[in-house]
Amino acid sequence: MIDLDDIKVYSEYDLENMIGHLTSFPELCREAWRKGMLLELPPDYADINRVMILGMGGSAIGADLIARLASSESKIPISVNRSYNLPSYVDNKTLFIACSYSGYTEETLSALDEAFSINAKCIAITTGGKLKEIAEARHIPLFQFDYDAQPRATLPFSFMAIFSILQKLRVIGDKSADTAKMIKILEQLSGQLDKSIPIAQNQAKQMAEKLYGKFIFIYCSGITAEVGYRWKTQFNENSKTWAACESFSELNHNTIVGYQFPKDFAGNTHIVLLRSSQLPEPILKRYQATCQLLEQTKIKHSIIDVSGENTLAQMLSLVLLGDYISYYLAILNQVDPTPIEAIDHLKHELRKQ
Repeated sequence: MIDLDDIKVYSEYDLENMIGHLTSFPELCREAWRKGMLLELPPDYADINRVMILGMGGSAIGADLIARLASSESKIPISVNRSYNLPSYVDNKTLFIACSYSGYTEETLSALDEAFSINAKCIAITTGGKLKEIAEARHIPLFQFDYDAQPRATLPFSFMAIFSILQKLRVIGDKSADTAKMIKILEQLSGQLDKSIPIAQNQAKQMAEKLYGKFIFIYCSGITAEVGYRWKTQFNENSKTWAACESFSELNHNTIVGYQFPKDFAGNTHIVLLRSSQLPEPILKRYQATCQLLEQTKIKHSIIDVSGENTLAQMLSLVLLGDYISYYLAILNQVDPTPIEAIDHLKHELRKQ
């Protein structure tokens, strides 16, 4: 196995400096928050009955996290649309936030075109491309940022941009204090997980070694549910490895029955349970009972308890931890975490058709 404490291995495999994006995560959150709070929105944008965020892949995960985070206080529904088309229940009082890193995501552009057809209020978040052109031609608010990275590494921008927009529209309350605390916690965490920190003191390196060579399952619930999906996609894209994500308590009604076959599969899996003290007591009991079952069936598993002074800090610190783990697992797999050749190939084939 690769020695993660050998600094030389990072320059050998991390050819496009993914680690630089991870260490910049806290500062990017600060920059995106400031920029988002400066975005001017028309007064009538506050007159809405729902928010729908249009996006795919790395451009949509920030929206997933926001929808969960805001659900405890927003009086209007917030949802994410990953489709070419819009559902029939939206209308001209729906606020659509189109989020596409490249500005060329065809599902997002198609759904946005439908939003214009019903005279809905729209906002664009992008680095440029067709989405920027449409926003300028249609004179809708545009949050444009300049950051060269894979879309999944630009989560601070998509997340904080939407977060700040919802605050400005008073869909959620003032989060300035929570945001400042969150960024401070992320800075501390990033320092603790840096590649210079040895395995003995580095939680991310330790977990990556446990997951090396395994099929990874993430079990999650509540505020960790969307974070768990982020972990799953980061293992796919950064580590180039199989991963799946399931949520309590649904997994207790089906998944746990399937541990028996194939018989040699259990030994090649590792289940990571993302747990928060904020979860309801019945769900926490399900975590405990499920771990007992995993011990009986001799399936390797690890519990990661999220910490933080507020829900925002808990959520993003857990996101950052997962990003680091997937990064170190990529190094163990001896692959560059940045390229996504399978997705690039698929897009090329679709363009040909």
